[in-house]
Amino acid sequence: MKEAVGQDGARKIYIQGAVEVSLDLTKDKFWNIFIGFIEGNNWLFDGKIREIIDGYYINEDGTKGRHAFDD
Repeated sequence: MKEAVGQDGARKIYIQGAVEVSLDLTKDKFWNIFIGFIEGNNWLFDGKIREIIDGYYINEDGTKGRHAFDD
């Protein structure tokens, strides 16, 4: 986790990781819960989410992308 203070004086926290959830929780449902938590605390989120299946990112068109843990 990295921290910085932005030009607006707000603290910025960089998080890189994955959240493991039950199979019945869709990406959209997860997003709604996650962003609800962020907004409920009057925070802002600047980023994106990507689904991972069997260790690979899933592209927007549903095809398998690059391996998620090669970084």
